[in-house]
Amino acid sequence: MRARAALHLLQQRHDLLILAGGDAYRALVDDYPVVEIPTLCFKCNARGRISPIGTIMANVPGILDAQLGGPALDMVVRRLREFGPDVVVYDSELYTHRAARRLGIPRICFDHFGMLVYCRVPLSIRDRLALMFNSIVYGALYGRPDGVVVSGFFTATPKRPDVAFVGPVIRKEVQEIKTSRGEHLVVYCGNGDDTFTPAVQKALLGCGAPGRIYGCSHQGVEQNLEFKPFSNLGFLNDLATCRGVVATTGNQLLGEVLFMGKPILGMPMDCLEQRVNALQIERLGIGMVGHRNRLTAEKVKSFLDRESEFTGGLHKVEDGAEAAVRAIESHMSGAATQSAGDVASEASAPCSQARSR
Repeated sequence: MRARAALHLLQQRHDLLILAGGDAYRALVDDYPVVEIPTLCFKCNARGRISPIGTIMANVPGILDAQLGGPALDMVVRRLREFGPDVVVYDSELYTHRAARRLGIPRICFDHFGMLVYCRVPLSIRDRLALMFNSIVYGALYGRPDGVVVSGFFTATPKRPDVAFVGPVIRKEVQEIKTSRGEHLVVYCGNGDDTFTPAVQKALLGCGAPGRIYGCSHQGVEQNLEFKPFSNLGFLNDLATCRGVVATTGNQLLGEVLFMGKPILGMPMDCLEQRVNALQIERLGIGMVGHRNRLTAEKVKSFLDRESEFTGGLHKVEDGAEAAVRAIESHMSGAATQSAGDVASEASAPCSQARSR
C-alpha cells in the first residue's frame, strides 16, 4: 500500500521497473506491470504468535539464494541489468537490495521499520532489548543503504542527517474517498485466522455493533458479523463509512485510518513494530489496545462508549507521499553527485592506482 501511494507520483517523473512478491505483488499487479520475485515471510505457531524457529526454517532457502547467488537472485540481477536503473528503492526487501549491491547501483531504503533503527522512538525495556536483536538482523539482511526514507503515522526524530522522516503515505484512492460516520465496525485481520481468534469472535458477537470483517477465511453472515472477501474498493468504502476500526497495528493501515478520522481498537501482532505502533495509539489518545486472545465484549463496548473522546484526539493527517518522493529524489541527486565525483576522482588518479582498482 505504501508503494501504491508513491508509484503514481514516481511514474509521472521517472521510468520504473517494479519488482514485488507476496501480498505486495497481489496488491500491485492489477494496476502496474510487476515482476514477481520471492519474498521473506513470518510463520506463526498454533497460538497465533510469530514462531522464530518456523520463520527461520521457512526463510532459509531464500536467504541462502540471496546470499550465495542462487537462481532467484540471478533473475533479479538480470532484470536490473537489462533495465539499467539509476537507483533502487526497496521496502525491507532482500532480493532487490542484494542485486543492486552486486551491480553497484545506489540503494534507498523506504519503509516503516527503519524508523526504529534510524530514529529515536520511545520504547519499553523489553522492546529496547528486542530492538537490539532486530537491528542486527535488519542490518545483516539489508545492509547500509545509500539513503533512508522512513514513513510513520507518529513523529520521530532521525538520528542522522541523511535520514528523511515523512508522515503516512496515503494512497490516491484513500485521499479521494468521502467519509461519513456509520454504525458498523471494520475488522481487519492482518494475520488472517491467527488474528480472528475465538476471543475476538466472541467479543464482536457480544458487543452489539455490526461488524464487517476482512482478512480471515470465514464466509457469510453470523448474527451481527459479516465476513467479506477482500476487495480494495469494498474495503475502502466500508472503512470510509465506519464508526471505528478493530485491527492489527500495521503502520500503513493506521495512517489511512487516521487520515479518515476513525478511532482504532488495535490488536498488535506479536512483533516489535506492531507493539510500538500500539503504544503510540494510546499515547496519542486516538484509540485503545486489546490482545486478540483476551479481547472481551466489554472491552469493545468501552471502545464504542469512548468514541467521542478518541475522535476528539484525532488531528488532520497530512499525506506524506509527495514528501517521500521528494526525499527519494533528493537521495537520487546525492547518489548521482557521489557517482560523478567517483568517476572524476578515478579519472585523475595515477595509472598505477587506476589499474589496482
